[in-house]
Amino acid sequence: MDSLETQSRDVQERTFCKWLNTKLESHGYPPMTSLVKDLSDGVKLIQLMEASNYLGCSGDVSLGRFNRSPKMRVQKAENVNKALEFIRSRGVKLTNIGPEDIIDGNLKLILGMIWTLILRFTIADISEEGLSAKEGLLLWCQRKTASYPDVNVTDFGYSWADGLALCALIHHHRPDLLNYDTLEKSDARAMITLAFDVAAQHLNIPQLLEVSDLADARPPDERSVMTYIASYFHAFSSMDQQETVSRRVEKFAELMHSVWLSRTDYERRAQQLLHQFEGMQAQWLSIPFTGSYEDAKAQSNAFRVYKQTIKRDWVAEKQDLGTLFGNVQTKLKTYNLRAYEPPPGLSVTDLDSAWLRLVESEAQRSRAINARIREIKEVLRQSFASQANTYEEQLRKVAAELAALDGPLEVQRGQLQAINAEMEPLLEVLAAVERAEKGCQDANVEENDYTVFTFQDLQFESSLVQQAISKKVAFIENQIVSRNMSNLTPAQLEQFESTFRYFDKDETNTLSMAEMAAALASLGIVYSDDDLETIFVQLGQEYGAVTFEAFINLLVEIMEDQTTPEQLRDAFRSLTGEKGFMTEMDLKQAVLSESTIAYLQQVIPSSTVPIEHLDYEGWLDEVFSEPAQPAR
Repeated sequence: MDSLETQSRDVQERTFCKWLNTKLESHGYPPMTSLVKDLSDGVKLIQLMEASNYLGCSGDVSLGRFNRSPKMRVQKAENVNKALEFIRSRGVKLTNIGPEDIIDGNLKLILGMIWTLILRFTIADISEEGLSAKEGLLLWCQRKTASYPDVNVTDFGYSWADGLALCALIHHHRPDLLNYDTLEKSDARAMITLAFDVAAQHLNIPQLLEVSDLADARPPDERSVMTYIASYFHAFSSMDQQETVSRRVEKFAELMHSVWLSRTDYERRAQQLLHQFEGMQAQWLSIPFTGSYEDAKAQSNAFRVYKQTIKRDWVAEKQDLGTLFGNVQTKLKTYNLRAYEPPPGLSVTDLDSAWLRLVESEAQRSRAINARIREIKEVLRQSFASQANTYEEQLRKVAAELAALDGPLEVQRGQLQAINAEMEPLLEVLAAVERAEKGCQDANVEENDYTVFTFQDLQFESSLVQQAISKKVAFIENQIVSRNMSNLTPAQLEQFESTFRYFDKDETNTLSMAEMAAALASLGIVYSDDDLETIFVQLGQEYGAVTFEAFINLLVEIMEDQTTPEQLRDAFRSLTGEKGFMTEMDLKQAVLSESTIAYLQQVIPSSTVPIEHLDYEGWLDEVFSEPAQPAR
């Protein structure tokens, strides 16, 4: 036993010394040769702390002044104590070790301290399927080597003695570095040497172990092996993280590009619309009156044509610009990005001001024409103008409220409901406007100094506002659905939403069965006609059409992993430490709600042999139809 312990300490001292040297050499410090000798005066220990951002620091740190050439024991103690205090300040719990242990070269305690650092800052952050540290690292190794018939990783000892597990890890992630099928698998030392060389030369993994540490040790030292294997985990995890980072950057770039396109489109169209406003107003000021009724009538007709054609295009364009601006802001807020500020003169407020100036110019133009036509019945004119202007003001207020939507998505949804409520009484007012206009037409009143609006104008603007409300409601609802789908990645959400919108040809925020079939097929999901019809009836049972939320939920259901009986059994075994039964202490230490604990205590059979416990294995055998699997 003493011989094995001595062998283990020798391997650990050599491995841990190499591990520490990787930290020192990366910052230009000379390497150590002995943990006992080189750490005794505290200088190397302080250098390690200052160079090791793995202690949770961002970049190098300074521990302040210290004795760089200590001669006296008290100076060495000051150095060592400064380093130990820094380690403890990083949240590392050190027990049974003080400055005197390091100064006097207590190798056992020194190895324990270094293992604590390795475990905390190199291994503790490893996690795999809910397991962490040693169990997580072991599970990661098992998963990566499961397809290799010559490899069976069950521990951090003999499982690595033939070198094949190391070669399998490398081949799984970088098959270009070695051909596993052609290896001389019977030569353990050759396999270990090959893995060490490839890892050091191509993966930047320092060789912390000697070939004999694996091939000759009986058994290999667990801590030393874990320290070396953790380097593989971090090397290959960084590769996976780099791919994730690249996808995240690409996705963000796509988002910013789409926002840039929308912003550019908004600015171009807003500038063009403002230029058209100014050009039309200048044209009105340049047209003289000849003084004849025919001229005034012709100019009145031309003005009417303008309102029924050009102005309506402008109304639609202004409404679209407001919607486009609002959608850009909502999308930026959804992704927590800074709000968009248009260039000076192109904001929604600037458009509204320009629109009001245009309306005022229209009023001036209308008055100039109407001054030549006096055969108007004043009462009918005033009556119609009062109702039309009031309606337009109310409608403009609704449009302004719609354009000014802001805040969280739920708040915007509530604001939209209030806007919808405002539109209902306005429809009755619009009917009254229509009746008043009919009265004017019957009386041959063709001009009105008190308003520039006709029933057709207001009806057109009203339909645009109603359409804008419907589109905004659909947009907000879809944004809420997308945000709440936390079990999907942002890339999946963007793909599913763009697919839904592409096939929603009539912009009703719903899909017919044919549209849904095409959308699913574009995502690589194909059902038989009977199955598709059944799914469609279930999803669209209320309205005969599939909503965006139902479509997303269907995709989540299709893609969601199901928990198997064996996964559940493994979960129970993990909670109980592989004991095969569950104690009250296991329940208390598990991260379970009180109601869950109470339920498990109620339904799982109990026993008192060998101690009071719950027989979860027997309970699971009864719950699931398949026979129980032996505990691993």
